[in-house]
Amino acid sequence: MRGTALSLAALVATAGMAGAAELNVYNWGEYINPEVLKKFEEETKIKVNLSTYSSNEEMLAKIQGGATGYDIVFPSVHMQDIMAKLDLLEKTDINKYEGFKNIDPSFLRAKSDPGGEYCLPYAWGSVGIFYNRKVLGKDVTGWKDLIETVKAKGLKFTLLDDMREVLAVGLILNGHKINSTDPAELQQAADTIIAMKPHVAAFTYDERPMVQAGDVAAGHAFVGAMIDVFGNEKDLGYVIPEEGATMYQEDICVLKSAPNKENAIKFLQFYTRPEIVALNVAQQTNGTANVPARQLTPEKIKNSKEINPPAETMGRLQIFEDLGPALRQVDRVWTRVKTAQ
Repeated sequence: MRGTALSLAALVATAGMAGAAELNVYNWGEYINPEVLKKFEEETKIKVNLSTYSSNEEMLAKIQGGATGYDIVFPSVHMQDIMAKLDLLEKTDINKYEGFKNIDPSFLRAKSDPGGEYCLPYAWGSVGIFYNRKVLGKDVTGWKDLIETVKAKGLKFTLLDDMREVLAVGLILNGHKINSTDPAELQQAADTIIAMKPHVAAFTYDERPMVQAGDVAAGHAFVGAMIDVFGNEKDLGYVIPEEGATMYQEDICVLKSAPNKENAIKFLQFYTRPEIVALNVAQQTNGTANVPARQLTPEKIKNSKEINPPAETMGRLQIFEDLGPALRQVDRVWTRVKTAQ
């Protein structure tokens, strides 16, 4: 009996050790440089398991649906506020960690976490137009220019399969704010997008290969498409529309249900290091809130007005907010856009 008890104790201890040596990361698809995770594993001996999602809503549904085992998530700012309301996030006190001094305070955008007690700013960027100038025969300056060009030449472009991003384009083109819940403004935005539909090849997140191949002239895209532009600057371009655009920002948050909280906080601390952030930015081609990291990024990224826009361009960028119950009417308008013939 004593031998059995010892064996059970040993098994429990081993299981505990195995749990302590893991970190379960739940992130957007391809939204982190694998080299960053590898470096974390090498330094800490903590095994990283990566799972991916394609939208904030998908991630939240999974967590609310009872999915357990995830430690870290990467919500957009408005989703962080929603998750905070739902009491899903762990207070990490990352703002008390020495490396937090590297963070530009203007990126503490979550209304629920103005001091950075819960989450760490991860990455940000604009949402604009990724285009094939060989197909278009020109550079484009914004949405109106793109639409006129594709109409004249009988070409097609793609829009993101994203309710708020697409309706934001319609709102911006009509001079409205992207967080508007005014029914008339939302209907006007929907009408604008529906008028584009004859020239829209698809609502998709997979626009980059389509634009690269010349299957479509352009795609509604995140600034991460700059990695493709750098690979073929002769044919490809990315522009923040002159009419204005959305910007995104994701933060690294630890779930209240995380089984490996200590390891999760170690990862947040690890990600305050400028050289780690610069390694990620070099592969992701997006912006960072980590000020010293910006100087460590490759020259092309550091000097890119698309990745690091000047103040005048920044003034034209808007970020999504949690709309609360009013989101339902946005959803209804989106259904109208998607089903319109």
